Amino acid sequence: MRRGRHYEMDMTKGPLMPQMIRFAIPMVITSILQLLYNAADVIVVGRFAGADALAAVGSTGSLAGLLTNFFIGFSLGTNVVIAHANGAGDRKRMFRSVHTAISLALIAGVLVMVLGLFLSRPMLHMMDSPENVIGLADLYLKIYFIGMPFNMLYNFGASILRAVGDTKRPLIYLSVAGAVNVVLNLILVIVFHMGVAGVAIATVASQVISAVFVMIYLLRTEGPIKVHLHSLCLDKECVKDILKVGLPAGLQSSLFAISNVTIQSAINSKGSLVMAGNAASANLEGFIYASMNTFASAALTFVSTNRGAKQYARVRKVPWVALAAAGTLGIVMGLGALAAGRPLLSLYNSDPAVIEWGMVRMAIIMPTYFLVCGMDIGASQMRGMGYSITPMIVSLSGACLLRVLWVATIYAANPTLETLYWSYPASWLLTSLAHFACYFLIARPKLLKIEREEAALVSEK
Repeated sequence: MRRGRHYEMDMTKGPLMPQMIRFAIPMVITSILQLLYNAADVIVVGRFAGADALAAVGSTGSLAGLLTNFFIGFSLGTNVVIAHANGAGDRKRMFRSVHTAISLALIAGVLVMVLGLFLSRPMLHMMDSPENVIGLADLYLKIYFIGMPFNMLYNFGASILRAVGDTKRPLIYLSVAGAVNVVLNLILVIVFHMGVAGVAIATVASQVISAVFVMIYLLRTEGPIKVHLHSLCLDKECVKDILKVGLPAGLQSSLFAISNVTIQSAINSKGSLVMAGNAASANLEGFIYASMNTFASAALTFVSTNRGAKQYARVRKVPWVALAAAGTLGIVMGLGALAAGRPLLSLYNSDPAVIEWGMVRMAIIMPTYFLVCGMDIGASQMRGMGYSITPMIVSLSGACLLRVLWVATIYAANPTLETLYWSYPASWLLTSLAHFACYFLIARPKLLKIEREEAALVSEK
């Protein structure tokens, strides 16, 4: 395992677009690999365990997100705090923040595991999961939640590495863990006929491996991100700063999951074939979202680091560079996926009905999916500049609340899948516009004021 600062990046100097692409490419590959491994779960179970098993695994995503996203949102707080300290050259603060983040990861992982084991079946009932699916979905979730402590350790550890510009090591670790996931899927599902249980066990095994790799590096590296087990703590100031960004982000993610649970419930009411088609299409969308979202993560890290280094001109440029890259990627990938829709969906399940239901979703979502990048990058820009409540309120109002109201009104008046799916692009567009309105009305004027005041102090000296 290579040590030192070889993979780290100075984000305060040089041309932004090449730097952000260099930062994002390993994250794009990491995200795509992760989704390929997740897709392998869905493909293997769909082709070798049947449509009910596919529906069971595919329908658990929104429920799992409801419990995990709140705490994974904390990792955004970790990224912002450590990146800001890194930009300011505050090694002591980085050290305290790293040890606080790992401690929070362990606490969050155990808490999510316990909640998931007790709440999975009652919440599946609340989502109107069909009787032929609910038992399989509950089994998958219970095994999945056992791996939560390792899931959290990897997410927080990867955030620590990204905060210092290292996006390559998470790629390496995930590549190994994902390969193990695929092999175990094939063995447990095809050879041992374990169905959804086999897929869940393979997923947990990969989470354990990725967490072990990232922790071995953090324990063996040198410098302010080195972890000393005896120094694990909950530093009051660091917890406060991490929660300032992470708590609103976590609440936003969890409430997003509530809106997705509402939509999933409407889908569930239409039967297992619709659920299976929706699951396959949503899985394909994940590749586009993950690719675009890497530039939102890059924007968050670059803004936080340059704010710490007082490079305010670079702070202002970051969102536009990220939008140009992510928007182009989203348009190309979305239209490409739609053009190859039926062959791609057939990888998940060969049932013509499942494929047709999947195409209903793809026809609406894929051409408009690039709108997501405006919503995510707008929120990342605000968080990187130290605003936490504003992007949460905007995101929850523009996306979550709008979707819930859409289901209760527009969808209730015309309960078709097309009506349901149009809630997504409508919410993405409105939320993107609201985020950038807040940036121009609130954050940018304050940033310019700080820049003028510091320039005046320098000239006085």
